[in-house]
Amino acid sequence: MNPGVFAQKIQVAGIRSLDEARLVLDNGAHWLGFPLRLPVHTPDLSETQAQAIISTIGPEKCVLITYETDVQELVHLCSFLHMTKVQIHAVMAPAQLQQFRSCFAGLIIKSYVVGLESLKPEAFAHTYAPFCDAFITDTFDPCTNACGATGKTHDWAISAELVRRSPVPVILAGGLDASNVRQAISLVRPAAVDVHSGVEDKNGAKNAGLVRDFVRQAQAGWENLQQA
Repeated sequence: MNPGVFAQKIQVAGIRSLDEARLVLDNGAHWLGFPLRLPVHTPDLSETQAQAIISTIGPEKCVLITYETDVQELVHLCSFLHMTKVQIHAVMAPAQLQQFRSCFAGLIIKSYVVGLESLKPEAFAHTYAPFCDAFITDTFDPCTNACGATGKTHDWAISAELVRRSPVPVILAGGLDASNVRQAISLVRPAAVDVHSGVEDKNGAKNAGLVRDFVRQAQAGWENLQQA
């Protein structure tokens, strides 16, 4: 697996405002995640608000996180947001993903939701890697049917297996925070990590200190791998 552009990237998802976007970037994160068109959670902001933030920050630092499954709608949404990276978090057939890839020139990240995905990591990697630039693992919550932003970890051994089997980089998400991200990186060896609620205060706002701590612990995890 060649991590490429994803190497040691730290993504913070659930950006709610321009000020929050700047806070996250100023405290060491590389990418901002914008969840839109969600089946369970309420979006943090409208598509128009997201577009305004993305145009100010620059699309190279932003990732669309979406459950949209209609290929043409997805193409239109990416175009509207001027997005160059999209994380497809919904169930999508390989043929649909191939169709989207033919219409979208940016980077495509496909989710592997542990607890929901029926394919084993090896079969999933074989099936979807031809149409993706990276995978992201996340956690299914059977209590809410949420496939991300659950604040819950999953069996990291499954994510580690996907890392071993995948020809494309793997991003680790799901219940990460400063207290566990170093261990998670040690066990899973992901190219990148994603955090959402793990850097938020009790009101759901991103916290500068929590972001800094998360970034520091993630970087320490990758440094440990290089020294091992």
